Amino acid sequence: MAPPSNSVVKPQRLESLDRIRGVAVLGILLLNIVGFALPGAAYENPRAYGGWHGADLLAWGVNFLLFDGKMRGLFSFLFGASILLIADAAQAGGRDPVRVHYTRMAWLLVFGVAHLCLLWDGDILAHYALVGALAFPLRRLPTERLVILGLLLVVAAMAVFALVPLLVWTLQHQASDVAGAQANAGQLQSLNNSFGIPSAQAIARELAQYRGGYLPILRARIAESGTNPLAMLFFYGPETLAYMLLGMASLRSGLLGGAWPRERYRRWLRCCWGFALPAYAALAAWLVASGFALLPVTLASLPLTALVRPLMIVGWICLLHLALHPGSALASRLAAAGQMAFTNYLMTSLLCTSIFYGYGLGWFGHFSRWQLYPIVVAVWLLILLWSKPWLARFRFGPLEWLWRSLARGAVQPMRRTDFARSAIASQ
Repeated sequence: MAPPSNSVVKPQRLESLDRIRGVAVLGILLLNIVGFALPGAAYENPRAYGGWHGADLLAWGVNFLLFDGKMRGLFSFLFGASILLIADAAQAGGRDPVRVHYTRMAWLLVFGVAHLCLLWDGDILAHYALVGALAFPLRRLPTERLVILGLLLVVAAMAVFALVPLLVWTLQHQASDVAGAQANAGQLQSLNNSFGIPSAQAIARELAQYRGGYLPILRARIAESGTNPLAMLFFYGPETLAYMLLGMASLRSGLLGGAWPRERYRRWLRCCWGFALPAYAALAAWLVASGFALLPVTLASLPLTALVRPLMIVGWICLLHLALHPGSALASRLAAAGQMAFTNYLMTSLLCTSIFYGYGLGWFGHFSRWQLYPIVVAVWLLILLWSKPWLARFRFGPLEWLWRSLARGAVQPMRRTDFARSAIASQ
């Protein structure tokens, strides 16, 4: 990420970041929709549920190659960049950056835990709050050191991820007696329920749970997922922290903010995707040839993809800077969706759980994989249609305003006219 400088980032909103964030908030639904609509193992393994032939296999393959992990990675890069921007804005405004950051992270943790417990167990906000607290003291590192530390954390993440396929291999190959084999079979079935082909009983149990009422789902979610933020911090923390630090470096180097010449973006896109896409395609072919067996799935979805995912993320940044022309209708719609990413992310949880869970339309488990994507397109259109008109009247999305007001300990001006009047009054 060849750095022209380590200069302080100007405390201003960068529309280029909002455009990329808008793509990320739309793109992440391509993966999350599986978590909303199908039993959990289907997220990693299409053979678990929802179909793995024909159009269903194609839907899985496109997501595996282009979107799975990459949209989450884009969010993490952008979150790291926002740490720099908000700290600089706080300092420019005469406020304490440390207090501003940790107050924001504390409230984000509250939002994340509420989202996790009340709406959906796939929450990422609480995880970002915890990792963001760790990332903040590292923001002053020189750009080169941010890159080096980020890459070392990617290697550390691969080592953590490798524990899962190592456990699978050990269980499959080490059982010297009948009792040991039975114990191993039980642990293997537990892993199959997450990464492989769950038992019929596990599938039936999950279908019954999510086709039920709100209170039973709530009780089960709290019992099964209440400690998710801590578990995620251990398992995904190194990778997320790596991406936040690389996001800081990307902003400083000009990559993320759109400061590079177009030819440089083209060159980096060719280099990054020229290596990463064939690697992902080879992994996808291996998974299909193996029939999505447990060991290949855990290897491909965890440590092996972690090696090349950063290249895919950087390639996405380059592609979006090349493809989205500032001022175009699509770019402005995406920028508005990105500026309201917090609201739009939580809105998709509310919409999708209402569509698929039993207390809503009750469609959980009733669609094959490819049939979920017309619903994704409908949600995309809603986000793109409502975000820009809202921001024409208001300074923030509804939840962005609430988060900002709570973090600052005072109600913030919401309407643009109210903000203009308060600015005039303060002069």
